[in-house]
Amino acid sequence: MNIKDNMLKNEKYLNEYACKTSDAIRFKEYKEDDIRPAFFRDIDKIIYSLSYTRYTDKTQVFSHIDNDNISRRMTHVQMVSKIARTIGRALNLNEDLIEAAALGHDLGHVPFGHTGERILSKISEEHGEGYFNHNIQSARLLMYVENEGKGRNITLQVLDAIMCHNGEMVQDRYEPVKKTKEEFLNEYNNSYIEKNANSKMRPMTLEGCVVRISDVVGYIGKDIEDAITLGVIKIEDIPSDIVNVLGKTNSDIINTVVLDIINNSYGKPYITMSKEVFDAIIKLKAFNYENIYAKANTKEELQTYEMQFRRVFNDYLKDVKEGNYESRIFTIFLNNMCTDYINNTSDERKVIDYIAGMTDDYFVREYNRLIDKKWEIL
Repeated sequence: MNIKDNMLKNEKYLNEYACKTSDAIRFKEYKEDDIRPAFFRDIDKIIYSLSYTRYTDKTQVFSHIDNDNISRRMTHVQMVSKIARTIGRALNLNEDLIEAAALGHDLGHVPFGHTGERILSKISEEHGEGYFNHNIQSARLLMYVENEGKGRNITLQVLDAIMCHNGEMVQDRYEPVKKTKEEFLNEYNNSYIEKNANSKMRPMTLEGCVVRISDVVGYIGKDIEDAITLGVIKIEDIPSDIVNVLGKTNSDIINTVVLDIINNSYGKPYITMSKEVFDAIIKLKAFNYENIYAKANTKEELQTYEMQFRRVFNDYLKDVKEGNYESRIFTIFLNNMCTDYINNTSDERKVIDYIAGMTDDYFVREYNRLIDKKWEIL
């Protein structure tokens, strides 16, 4: 057995519905030789990206919390990866595809999590750039922004799983839909102009379906754990009909849901769970929204975030349009980008890409620096 065959030795155990490495599709073919299988190589491309590095200082739910035990985006993606690989291994699916998609699924998250995402989407719409969704931005980063604007040439199957991962929409059954490159790109482009495009997206592989449900499993219990740590809720607040099905700790919830998914999906061309567990997840998700997410930021904080986003966006858009080459958006970002990115990207989109890539702390520092600069001029 040669080295390449050794790297693919698990392929013979994959079930009939799994995505084989031989099925991998790239938008650009590689000429150089490489011992790594296609999806395995994608894992490396993602974890060595600049966007992956910035996970470590991006909000999961709670922003500006002086507590190192509270989850950040990095923690979440690692948990999703582990949960998804557990399900994938039990179902004899392609773990390399699963891991690549899981680790890359939230690359496009902006400062302050979903709160920042909603604000940036509003700004994007106002400036003619369409809707902003973090899952679409994750795919965009890997296709058009990373690697100095040349992209990372990630496989279609991984890009699709990332784009279609939206864990905010829980389903009782996840069934893959076959796609061509053109169909994938049509979905991607349509997301900027159709408000509900995200709700219609379905992964093209069973592995993508696993990542999508694992995103839910990865946050629904951990967010409760963090909220309890911060005193936002008490464990006794969780309704008993939910606890009786899923358990009350994050460990219990993950174990219950993962085993239920495996037992109900084994040997099937789709991912599903029992009605009892599905109903409990829907109830728990509703509980989280009412008691955790709705209380994660005060009204005053939300107003402050929007004011900060608008100030940073407007200042940098002015710098780009006026050619202020001493501005940070040039020295930190645009000066490092290739000609194709510069020539084929609108000024507004350049600013959106720059802001979306910021960590929480960097965004705050940039805002404060811009405010101080304006004060000096006055």
